[in-house]
Amino acid sequence: MAETSAEVRRDIELTRNRISDTLQELEQKMNVSQIVKDNPWPALAVAVGAGVLLSGSKADVKAAAATVVATRGASSRLGGVLDDIVSQVVAGFHGAIEAKIEGLATDVKKAIGAPRGATRTSGVRADASSPSSFSAGSPAESDSGSIPRAD
Repeated sequence: MAETSAEVRRDIELTRNRISDTLQELEQKMNVSQIVKDNPWPALAVAVGAGVLLSGSKADVKAAAATVVATRGASSRLGGVLDDIVSQVVAGFHGAIEAKIEGLATDVKKAIGAPRGATRTSGVRADASSPSSFSAGSPAESDSGSIPRAD
């Protein structure tokens, strides 16, 4: 039974077509969304059954307990880090707003022709009439907000 190359190619092509058809049939049979659309009540029953089995295993309780054990002590460390980050952000924001307000005040004074006395920038006072004289405010002055300003 000597087969020619044309017959072998034809057999190979037929085999490919059969395999392709079989795969398409399997894909249609295994299409879960189509199965659910065709049979909604059995699909619902399977879902409820799976839910009951999972709830009986207490897997959620075990996972919650493992999470608590794993994160014990981490909240205090994380809280300290978050407090530091928030304080740095607030301090930076406060400094930026203060600088913007002082810049606007200086612009308004310049616009109305008022004398520009001492201005305050980040706890350091500079007298506009003598640019080389700087005096740092004490921490008590900067915290209480009682630094005299030339308005």
